[in-house]
Amino acid sequence: MQHFPDARSVVRALAPDEPIILNRPHAAARAARFFVEKFPGKSLYAVKANPSPDLVQILWDNGVTHYDVASIAEVRMVRSVLPEATLCFMHPVKSPGAIREAYFKHGVKTFSLDSSEELAKIVDATRADDGSEATDLRLCVRLRVSSEHAALSLASKFGCDLTEGPALLQESRQYADWLGVCFHVGSQAMSPFAYVQALDRTRAAIAEASVVIDMIDVGGGFPSVYPGMEPPPLEDYFKIIHQHFYALPIAYNAELWCEPGRALCAEYSSLVVKVEKRRGEELYINDGAYGALFDAAHVDWKFPVRALEDDLIKPAMDFAFYGPTCDDADYMPGPFALPEDIQAGDYVEIGMLGAYGAAMKTDFNGFGAAERIIVTDEPMASLYDGSRARPAADNVVSLR
Repeated sequence: MQHFPDARSVVRALAPDEPIILNRPHAAARAARFFVEKFPGKSLYAVKANPSPDLVQILWDNGVTHYDVASIAEVRMVRSVLPEATLCFMHPVKSPGAIREAYFKHGVKTFSLDSSEELAKIVDATRADDGSEATDLRLCVRLRVSSEHAALSLASKFGCDLTEGPALLQESRQYADWLGVCFHVGSQAMSPFAYVQALDRTRAAIAEASVVIDMIDVGGGFPSVYPGMEPPPLEDYFKIIHQHFYALPIAYNAELWCEPGRALCAEYSSLVVKVEKRRGEELYINDGAYGALFDAAHVDWKFPVRALEDDLIKPAMDFAFYGPTCDDADYMPGPFALPEDIQAGDYVEIGMLGAYGAAMKTDFNGFGAAERIIVTDEPMASLYDGSRARPAADNVVSLR
């Protein structure tokens, strides 16, 4: 993989006709060390956010030992890269074949579930040839919680209701060597209090079930920095989670887990695109809704942008983007602020695409190619470079 100082040097050297993904291993390594050192429990990387083998290796090298895998393909990939990693199959709806392969071939012991049907499936798929049940299952019951503080809701598809949770915990305890409760407050949670509400629901379910709980998994939702989305420091999230975790009716040696995805990998990648055409306030670029900019098109996500030409001197104005395919849906409304004199042939860097961007590229219309290059400059925004420190008096959670 080629190495360059930054996006401008890439454009000057290569003048690329196709998009280029710029990876920053140092940014991912820094994010990993932050969670390993500061989160008061165990951090599982949510592989779906960016399933790059290179990234998985970087996180492992910087202390992340547990991985939240959501498909048998992710299980296989992470196991092939990291033979010693702990894999946790945290998708609540799995096929029997996937459960069986994960357990018997890849050594996965931890499975999430949100229904009695899924529990029965796990128990049956992990039976030995003689029909005996597994005695080493680590089961996590997923509760449905509010996503009101998140930019993207994850409250409708998975999770059992609070009225169903206690009975499912009791049933799961009969088969679990180790029992946990997990939830997800939604993607890009902009307030630490999202976790307070979820932990209050967890407390109620555990109290009614009256079973021993060995682990609480607060899921993902930890935010990154995007235009118009400036979250509180992550230390605020960690502190308030820690406080409420210790107030739960759980085993004295219970573990605290989290599943960061975006927060670990958003800063890892950016994207260089070429302007193919300008039509008024619309720029036609060579990546889009079917490429790394899926979120910009389909959930109106705002990504930071910067022009890479030295001769653009006019003030910024707001643009929308069209991607390269023949589909009208290949449209990103933005707004994306770029110099008023930008034209066809100019290059733009789009930042903070390490989470979901590179992972969601397709080959639709034949436009999926993108070379990957390593750059050594800082990402366009960072939670971890020390630039966002705030006085303790301004913190959401007191640090006294």
